[in-house]
Amino acid sequence: MTRDIALVAFAQTDHRRTTDELSEVEMLMPVLHRVLDQTGLRTADIGFTCSGSSDYLAGRAFSFTLALDGVGAWPPISESHVEMDGAWALYEAWTKLLTGDADTALVYSYGKSSPGSVRDVLTRQLDPYYVAPLWPDSVALAALQAQALIDAGEADEPALAAVAARSRADATANSHAQLRGSVPQGDYLVRPLRTGDCPPIGDGAAAVILAAGERARELCERPAWIRGIDHRTEAHSLGVRDLTDSPSARLAAEKAGAFERPVDTAELHAPFTSQEVVLRKALRLDDTVRVNPSGGALAANPIMAAGLIRIGEAAAAVHRGESDRALAHATSGPCLQQNLVAVLEGDPR
Repeated sequence: MTRDIALVAFAQTDHRRTTDELSEVEMLMPVLHRVLDQTGLRTADIGFTCSGSSDYLAGRAFSFTLALDGVGAWPPISESHVEMDGAWALYEAWTKLLTGDADTALVYSYGKSSPGSVRDVLTRQLDPYYVAPLWPDSVALAALQAQALIDAGEADEPALAAVAARSRADATANSHAQLRGSVPQGDYLVRPLRTGDCPPIGDGAAAVILAAGERARELCERPAWIRGIDHRTEAHSLGVRDLTDSPSARLAAEKAGAFERPVDTAELHAPFTSQEVVLRKALRLDDTVRVNPSGGALAANPIMAAGLIRIGEAAAAVHRGESDRALAHATSGPCLQQNLVAVLEGDPR
């Protein structure tokens, strides 16, 4: 890297089961105002803007262009979009700042899952010839992964329930979380996963601001410096993968420098309890690491924003002085198919 780049601000919505009364723009605008207010910047001060969302989720082509009304695209701005979780939009913005073409970047993402069936929409990620025609939904595929862990002796149903209980207990301190406190495991949704092992369906948005070098220190008392970031993917075919492991997450963490020194905090994008078990092993996280102190995706999982929120929550912990070296993870696709890992550090205290 030729430049030091940091997250200097993070904001998110209060995540809700449904926001029928709000459009994507109306849901997004307060978040954009809050993240800019944290730094004192105006839209005109931002050198690059990048967003993450899904046209499949919105149900219309080029839906992200409507969200630009919330940013303000006139006078013309330097802008890009990825059809992915906002964590990948952050990666693009990070590379843009590395080139020196901009000193600041605004990254935002949003998703309204409530209008349709998320389980059906996410089948569009599957292999179109061999898997998608069978219509296995996202919960059924996660259940295959959970059963593989149980069969391998790496987890059992009480262990999965403990992950859910811990995450939602931690979420009691997170005013933005959709589910907080004691949430019953409920009935089986797809065996061995119960309702409590699965993420809530809801709507939400998030935004972060990146800045380079001394500009970051001007905008934030304790910037969260990106010491490394990388993303990798598994084979598309589920049949050639070991669902009890995540080599792509491990490789992304290695390339991001996560294994060079211990981290004290990890925000993992694990929408299902079984996925946290897989990620803890792949990312070498022991009991000394605070995992998902925000509650994680089990407490709020706005699709296309949940991964960016994990990075934002990790950065916010650095900003508050609660973490000195944090790992943030985002995923996309069935059974942890694609994984992004970022390592964030604060200045020595």
